[in-house]
Amino acid sequence: MDNATQSSDPQPEDNATPLSQNKRILSAAVLLATGNIIQRLLGMAREIVKANLFGASGTLAAYNLAALVPNTFYQLIAGGEMITSSLVPVFSDYVAQAKREELWAAFSTFLSIVTLVLLAAVALIELFAPQVAWLVGADNLQDPELLPLTIALMRWTTPVMLFLSISSVITAVLYALQRFTLPAFTIATFNAAIILVALLNQDNIFSLAWGMLLGSFLMILLQLPALRDATVRFQLNWRHPVVRRILALYAPIVLGLLVNQAGILIGYNLATRTGDESVTYMSYSTTLYQLPLGLVVMGLSTATLPMLSQQANRNLKAFKETLAQGLRLVLALILPAAAGLFALALPIIQLLFLHGEFTAQDSFVTSQVLRVDLIGLPFAAVDQMLVYASYARKDTLRPALAGVVSVIFYIVLAQWLIGPFGLLGLMAANASKLVLHAAIMIWLLNYQLGGLRGHGVTMIGLKALTAAVATGITALLVYQALLTFIEPTTLAYKLVLVTIPGVIGAAVYLACAWFLKIEEFLSFIHMIQNRLNR
Repeated sequence: MDNATQSSDPQPEDNATPLSQNKRILSAAVLLATGNIIQRLLGMAREIVKANLFGASGTLAAYNLAALVPNTFYQLIAGGEMITSSLVPVFSDYVAQAKREELWAAFSTFLSIVTLVLLAAVALIELFAPQVAWLVGADNLQDPELLPLTIALMRWTTPVMLFLSISSVITAVLYALQRFTLPAFTIATFNAAIILVALLNQDNIFSLAWGMLLGSFLMILLQLPALRDATVRFQLNWRHPVVRRILALYAPIVLGLLVNQAGILIGYNLATRTGDESVTYMSYSTTLYQLPLGLVVMGLSTATLPMLSQQANRNLKAFKETLAQGLRLVLALILPAAAGLFALALPIIQLLFLHGEFTAQDSFVTSQVLRVDLIGLPFAAVDQMLVYASYARKDTLRPALAGVVSVIFYIVLAQWLIGPFGLLGLMAANASKLVLHAAIMIWLLNYQLGGLRGHGVTMIGLKALTAAVATGITALLVYQALLTFIEPTTLAYKLVLVTIPGVIGAAVYLACAWFLKIEEFLSFIHMIQNRLNR
């Protein structure tokens, strides 16, 4: 183990007890959550900077459409689904010290192949940028100057997908080795670079693209110290057994991802038809929506995946208990977060974005979009844990098929709702898609493994939902009471309108958790306290 991660990363153990395994999962989850907190805070700061400099303008919409392209191709070729469904489960089979040379050979081969494929993809997109801009709906923007701007921005942002993909392959092998420290802070570095470059070039929308380029390259550099014991060399061996295993696992997912990314592109295309600002409203809403999802689910599911991968073929009982523990904790944390965000959507958006070029009307519309978006948040959280559990069992086909069904449902529903309800109809269709996907994954869990009856998941969900409703109602009532005395005219007043209802709402949830005996939430709070007291 390299010195950079030796002291802080939880170490894999071949014969760990269930108690020590739980501690390792939670310890890794807290570490990843810490990185996620910094990442999300910087992500929020990035959006605040964008709102202050460019508001909800068509110029920012052009950038968002351009940035969508590298993200789409990155997700298809080497993004999060590739990491969780294929790379980590396969690399995890080679983490034993005796197999370490095989691990680095497999890593080198796959990294070389991904780099070559991405270089070709970058060249094609650079060449056909006008056609790609048309595909994402840039020609629907009302200002005629926005189409050439989108094309120019796209040519700057496209190389980002190469650096992001290389970074992701490195992250996957480090996750398999349970070296979480440096990978936990890669996205934070990416966000920090965008903020810095944007602030140095405040009136230039291209600064956001330049920041993406710098940040994605720094993501690679940040993780290199954790690879000091690696033997990495360029080699193209398409017949390497690990490559075949990865592709066999990932092939079913490609179909689901293609349909899902097509759904995203269609969604953005539809959004551009409801106004030049709609894409930007969606972007700000997504940032807030993903905050609790990233903090709660990404850290926990990523920390759990290597253990689930090891338990899947050896101990089904332990596998189900690990999954149930993760689901109980997800429900205990995500439901109050969703309720709080729903209740305080408008004051939170006013606090974060209502300055510079971002107007009061922009705040109101974004809050409405966010509230509709939040309907799907608890379902997305549960769904992600269940999908990761399927990946750990090396079952990638069924989640992919569930994705195809849900995206087709979304496209049909969106076309029906966008006419009478506009952008809010589009967001309602997206939330419905998340509900359907989660329902399919729950049905598959029951069909394949007999479900998780007797593990307390449903009971914790009901308790957490009850407490979350009380939390949301309390926060909303406190906010409305404060509005009779305070108007959001200054930063201090905006902060008060968020902080006081938020703190009181959190206190209500803590009291409900104690009264209803939501042990997972109380244990999580206790662990955080212990870490802070060290």
